[in-house]
Amino acid sequence: MKRVLGLISFLLAIQFMSGCDTGSTSLEKSDEVTVSDAELAGNPFRQDWETPYGVPPFSDIENSDYLPAIKKAILEMRDEIETIVSNSEEPTFANTIVALELAGESLNKVSRTFGNITGTDTDEELRNLETEIYPMLTRESDAISLNEVLYERVKGVYDSRESLGLNEQDSRLLELTHRSFIRSGAAFSPDVKGKIASINEEISALTTKFAQNLLLETKAFRLELKSDEEVSGLSDDFKSAIWDEEKEAWVVGLNRSSYESFMVQSNNRSLREKLFNGYRLRATQGDRDNGPIAIQIAKLRAERAELMGYESHAHYVLEYNMAKSPQGAEDFLLKVWAPGLEQAKKERADMQAMLVDETFQAWDWWHLAEKLRLQRYELDENQTKPYFKLENVQAGAFAMAEKLFGLSFEEVDVEGWNPVVVSFDVKDEEGKHLGLFMTDMYARDSKRGGAWMSSYRGTSNINNDAIRPLITNNMNLSMPPDGEPTLMRYSEVETLFHEFGHGLHGLMTQIDYPTFSGVDGPRDYTEFPAQILEHWVSQPEMLEMYATHFETGDVIPTDLVEKIRVAGNHNQGFYTTEYVAASLLDLAWHSLSSDEVAEITDARTFEKEVLEGYGLIPEIEPRYRSQYFSHIFAGGYSSGYYAYLWSEILDADGFAAFQEVEDIWDPLLAARLQKWVYESGGLKPAEELYRNFRGKDPDIGPLLVGRGFEKPSPSN
Repeated sequence: MKRVLGLISFLLAIQFMSGCDTGSTSLEKSDEVTVSDAELAGNPFRQDWETPYGVPPFSDIENSDYLPAIKKAILEMRDEIETIVSNSEEPTFANTIVALELAGESLNKVSRTFGNITGTDTDEELRNLETEIYPMLTRESDAISLNEVLYERVKGVYDSRESLGLNEQDSRLLELTHRSFIRSGAAFSPDVKGKIASINEEISALTTKFAQNLLLETKAFRLELKSDEEVSGLSDDFKSAIWDEEKEAWVVGLNRSSYESFMVQSNNRSLREKLFNGYRLRATQGDRDNGPIAIQIAKLRAERAELMGYESHAHYVLEYNMAKSPQGAEDFLLKVWAPGLEQAKKERADMQAMLVDETFQAWDWWHLAEKLRLQRYELDENQTKPYFKLENVQAGAFAMAEKLFGLSFEEVDVEGWNPVVVSFDVKDEEGKHLGLFMTDMYARDSKRGGAWMSSYRGTSNINNDAIRPLITNNMNLSMPPDGEPTLMRYSEVETLFHEFGHGLHGLMTQIDYPTFSGVDGPRDYTEFPAQILEHWVSQPEMLEMYATHFETGDVIPTDLVEKIRVAGNHNQGFYTTEYVAASLLDLAWHSLSSDEVAEITDARTFEKEVLEGYGLIPEIEPRYRSQYFSHIFAGGYSSGYYAYLWSEILDADGFAAFQEVEDIWDPLLAARLQKWVYESGGLKPAEELYRNFRGKDPDIGPLLVGRGFEKPSPSN
């Protein structure tokens, strides 16, 4: 997720959705953009969409429609910005701040669609368009954010803010708009702004290349299995899911769901090693080596931060985060790193003891950890998967939202961007429409990996013109054979609830201004509304609502629920260590000066030095190695990957409030959670929003207890 600060940051948000960063020039130096009426003839982006809920008419949109529509929208936006800049009247909240908030509607329309489609159904033509469109958008972004006259008008309104009589939302919009200009470099000299713009444009091209290299490398790897020996240990449902009729073989790719399933189940050690290396060595060789790109991105980010007066890129990014500084983020991570690494070493020793004549290796971890779990807890994922049918799990998430917040979800017949998309009309407790929720659950070669929430349209209520959002949830589950159900691993169930939390953050917002409506706030806060819902997944009263056997309809047995609970922290040392290692690596890349980055000649060498310095054991890889760490080199998490764990302080402490009253549906707590978290967007600083919900500052104790690193106190 990336927060949107009005039109300026909206352009950056679109780039994040497709793995790009910022780019630019000044308004006076922006590109000459031309487009003819003939090029726009019949273009669906130039028409009013008479579709259900105003969704894009996906079947009418051709790849060739995007570029002309982008160009025309840019020209319209320039006119809107010029109207603000050339206004002879004194700058006011209405003629400057609100006018800026309203600008770019047609660009919003096409850019959101393009950004989403390139993430879910891309092809070579769209990848080529990305390399042309994103630099164009980034130049327009800086044409706005570095425009001196526009900044002076914004500053004029900001300086007189105390006398304007603004309400709370108006005041917050003014504050964030002014901050956005300052952090973009608008207050600097023309020479410095020119340098910032040049750096931004180069970063834009590099992050696009990084993302495309990774996608092509991920899709290129295929592990073909043709013998019984090669599929030894694989479950029947997994084999059915990966069977390729054309190749007459079982084929495993590198999407996370297939990768983890194979690494857990396969008895073939050499094939586990082959898949492991295929995963960790992506984008490390030849023309698609992302190492040099990562170094250059880090160097440019450091140079930009220094131009703006910051010690490093991490110092710039974290200024308004809850961690406040790189040191604050690192200090927090190390509190969890030490017990996590200690536990991981114990786990390694236990698994080495299971191997008689062989040395334990990294590609053994997933497989032997599962065997150890089965031995200790008699819990096999094949026991639980029949109770986690996709449709039932999703219905459970909806039922949770109904009990907590009074929401209802009705499946509706709406054309999606892909035939697998299923959509739901979401209403509040009074039956009022909140938004459309569109789900895309399955992996395919045209889709990027992972799971995420996005939107085709944001929320706005400027001048009482109520516009509700079009929210998406995306996962990469393996498509089952025709006629067979989609059965989920427990970790995938948690992921679905997580992304649903992001979806609710977008759907439930009651903020009028797009700049801080929906998913908004510092990076180390925005994961909180998603992560807190993961706690409901394993609660007995929740499981009985959705965990029913796909064949018999029987509710998951109590003894199996207890096994899930008891085994909850199994392998937690590994999970904690691989995650924190990646977070520390992110901070290491982005806490350097530009001169220090310039001394790095090989990304992997730098990575090894950093992680060995923290004591990472060789049997654990960081969750993301540098060459495929798209969160930080092709997305919006640079200096912020730690945020998931920081947000876990909030979600563990927040759910503890429900545990304290012994009611996971407590109406008073649910109402505060709804008002101050899901509805409030970025209305207040994150610390204040959390305190308004919880009644106090968060405590790290529940996080450590939840990961099994501390015993709960008697009062808990």
